[in-house]
Amino acid sequence: MNDVIQAPTIEYGTLAPLLVVFGAAIIGVLVEAFAPRYLRKSVHVPLTLLSLAGAFALVIVQVAVNSVPKTASAMGAVAVDGPSLFIWGVILVLSFVCVLLINDEGHFVASAAAVPGSSDEAEAEAAGNQHTEVYPLVLFAVGGMLLFPAANDLLTMFVALEVMSLPLYLLCGLARRRRLLSQEASMKYFLLGAFSSAFFLYGTAMLYGYAGTVSLGGISKAMSTGSLLDPLLLIGFAMTGVGLLFKIGAAPFQAWKPDVYQGAPTPITALMASGTLVAAVGALLRVFWVALGNLDWNWRPVIWGVAALTMIVGAILAITQTDIKRMLAYSSIAHAGFLLVGVMATFGSAEQNAQSLKAILFYLAVYGITTVGAFAVVTLVRDPGGEAGHLSRWAGLGKRSPVLAGVFAFFLLAFAGIPLTSGFFGKYAVFAAALNSGAQPGDQMGGWMAGLVVVGVIASAIAAFFYVRVIVLMFFSEPAADGPAIAVPSMGTVAVIAVSLLVTVGVGLYPESVLAVANDAASSLFIR
Repeated sequence: MNDVIQAPTIEYGTLAPLLVVFGAAIIGVLVEAFAPRYLRKSVHVPLTLLSLAGAFALVIVQVAVNSVPKTASAMGAVAVDGPSLFIWGVILVLSFVCVLLINDEGHFVASAAAVPGSSDEAEAEAAGNQHTEVYPLVLFAVGGMLLFPAANDLLTMFVALEVMSLPLYLLCGLARRRRLLSQEASMKYFLLGAFSSAFFLYGTAMLYGYAGTVSLGGISKAMSTGSLLDPLLLIGFAMTGVGLLFKIGAAPFQAWKPDVYQGAPTPITALMASGTLVAAVGALLRVFWVALGNLDWNWRPVIWGVAALTMIVGAILAITQTDIKRMLAYSSIAHAGFLLVGVMATFGSAEQNAQSLKAILFYLAVYGITTVGAFAVVTLVRDPGGEAGHLSRWAGLGKRSPVLAGVFAFFLLAFAGIPLTSGFFGKYAVFAAALNSGAQPGDQMGGWMAGLVVVGVIASAIAAFFYVRVIVLMFFSEPAADGPAIAVPSMGTVAVIAVSLLVTVGVGLYPESVLAVANDAASSLFIR
């Protein structure tokens, strides 16, 4: 027995953005272990921001020098292709601006172990204690977000899913105000998230039983030669789909979103509503298109129904909401449905697939940055007990603070897809891709694709109602005498709102540059 175990081949240069983020997260844990309490935040903040900026710079370098690999890295486990690099860039930018929000005082509890309302909690607040563990937890979550859409086999994807989710379960329970609501959100997210992870892992086992491999390419190859009606394949497809659809908040797996978004600290809500959605949609595309592409006649009708239900549920239930964060949560559900319209369009010729993928990538970028800006505004409208969540408290905000209300109104119009905003071009891109996909010769779902676009347009019209309702409330209602105060924003919050506004306006006027980058990324997806 003289066999020599071969060391795995790791492309460190290709994986450098991932390694920088995970390395900084590990250093952050060591800082928590060994640095004195009063020094921790002054180390964590620059470490976190520099690691995210450095990882983004490495992504730009890879694209600039045309070093996008043609094969999967890390022994076939990670697919660093054009879409992965685009999604990495978007996630890193969104994470960077979210950390600027996290850095503001007053969002996180002084002592998470203290019973809400107890003397221990009061003493911790009086002492000015801070949970600086937030920063390495955010970095681990971001690292999972980067790995999740780039995973080229289902086991790596599951590990990425857990690395992304576990820190978020903790972060959701650390809100400084409304402690019981925050802890309830954390527990709900953990229980439902663990349930969906079990579905994903069980689906992975079924697909392995069918194909003899967890590689996405291997599953696709097995399907090209095996039976497409094998129970293991169909069960595996269904179970894996449940786990992925849960993460993007698609109906009927959306119940966790409103409660978690409402209870979590608002900067963490912004990170989940933007970065997590981007990562989850990227993973969904890779599984459904790369691995299950040969099963498209099975999954496309299912996704059609899920997309239509998600758009309608998100739009209609948002009308009934009286809390601003819950309303934005249902708005996020509706937008997940719009993205699924784009996922439906990824079937046809290579050129059509690239156009559909371009539309999805563009939508993810513009929606993510607008979402962060909207939640940044929410952090500034405050009652004595914390953020002013109830919609009635926003009455007359346009008269109290016309600039802040105007910025928020513009973000809402972008969500609604009003022309001259980035949201308009995002919806137009995915709807046009769906119609073009349905017009392909031989696609018997052409009429169904047109019908899905009609459902999307109707859902957009319904959604516009509750967005406009908030705008009317802010500008055409009298402010209450005891109305909320507008907090003095930090430089970080000002920068987040300004960047989000500039991108939303700029892309709304000149979308060509972002579309060109998305098109280049979509054209270099690995051939399935």
